Amino acid sequence: MITSQLLQKYNVPVPRYTSYPTVPVWKDDIDVKKLSDTLAHQFKLENKKNGISLYIHLPFCESLCTYCGCNKKITTNHSVEDDYVTALIQEWQLYLTLLSDTPVISELHLGGGTPTFFSPENLERLLSAIFKSCVVPDQHEFSFEGHPNNTTKAHLQTLFDLGFTRLSLGVQDNNPEVQRVINRIQPIENVRNVTEMARNIGYTSVNYDLIYGLPLQSTESITSTILQTVQLKPDRIAFYSYAHVPWTSRGQRLFDEHDLPTADEKLKLYQIGKEIFLDHGYHDIGMDHFALPSDTLHQASMNGHLHRNFMGYTTQHTNILIGLGVSSISSTSRSFSQNAKTIHEYYDHIKRNNLPAQKGYYLNGEDVRFGKYILDISCRGKTIINEIDLKTIHNLCIEQLKELDDDGLISMSGREIQVTAKGKNFIRNICSALDLYLQKGKANSSKRIFSNSI
Repeated sequence: MITSQLLQKYNVPVPRYTSYPTVPVWKDDIDVKKLSDTLAHQFKLENKKNGISLYIHLPFCESLCTYCGCNKKITTNHSVEDDYVTALIQEWQLYLTLLSDTPVISELHLGGGTPTFFSPENLERLLSAIFKSCVVPDQHEFSFEGHPNNTTKAHLQTLFDLGFTRLSLGVQDNNPEVQRVINRIQPIENVRNVTEMARNIGYTSVNYDLIYGLPLQSTESITSTILQTVQLKPDRIAFYSYAHVPWTSRGQRLFDEHDLPTADEKLKLYQIGKEIFLDHGYHDIGMDHFALPSDTLHQASMNGHLHRNFMGYTTQHTNILIGLGVSSISSTSRSFSQNAKTIHEYYDHIKRNNLPAQKGYYLNGEDVRFGKYILDISCRGKTIINEIDLKTIHNLCIEQLKELDDDGLISMSGREIQVTAKGKNFIRNICSALDLYLQKGKANSSKRIFSNSI
């Protein structure tokens, strides 16, 4: 049983661990030449073996969703599409000059912002330009995020014809009052219509993003939303904890914080959702994700092939991710980099034929090993510590690990750490115990950085 005391103890700010080390540890004075050389070297090792992943950030939205912490640009002026697509193609060309062979793109994701802000014609122009210079293997996974209000049949058909088989819809919540306060008005009929169109066209996986912990949510409203959701049978469901970070996302200051559920109430919302999902045939993948047995995400979880990167959980395990667009993140097995965060800065780099990276980090051997421990915990629920790291674990991590063990969230046996059933609710906390930078205090500052774990 999860008590209020346990909730209060672990409801602390911790990262979401889409990378290790986490972004606050990265350096602002990244050496772009060294970054380029690292990418070129890793590309030679990995491209023909596993291919690469590509993430394209499309930041424009027609209206502001007040809960959103993503990098976005609010406008109703669709003339911005042409310049941005042109800049993305130019950035891709800059990467091509670094690479020694034709890229094999095994995984591609369009995120935002609102990718379906862009017209089908502009999306086709962008993707066709990229695909002319790469190889797409038979086993690939292409996905995009769509808004139920503006994803058209033309969007779905155009992207399907280009190889996309996965659609992710930002649903968040179906309750009218919750939608009003987060400024995300979308009738359930719109969600149903887009889902049906996608399946009729041939999409094999439809994901819904839902959020628990939003203002004005109640046990009754979340139950209604989730029952409506399971009736539509999305193949995957991402049931995210609302991240309240008003110090970085100004839109979150537009609603009354007194309308937010407490930690106890928020956990109850999650437990209600999880119970309904499991009762309707979904399986708990880990860290707020659920999938039907027929979906490849569940199959990857079962056979040990589940992976996690900046795009979330994935079935593709590539060691190179190239991020295109404003604020996008790129990674290799030895480096991370993030593009300029404003449109103006991004365009300025592209006009000067420079890679737009402004922040990054180069991993040492210890970073790689501890990153693997954290990845194992989040994807497989267990990890085995390398003997070389036992002294470091003893000096920096053992006290927190023992607390987690005493509280029944993990079990430790020799060098193995196993997440318990109760511990599945605290994956981020467990990962944080193995975060050396967090334990050393290097990621701490006088201002808040991360959202609370609950």
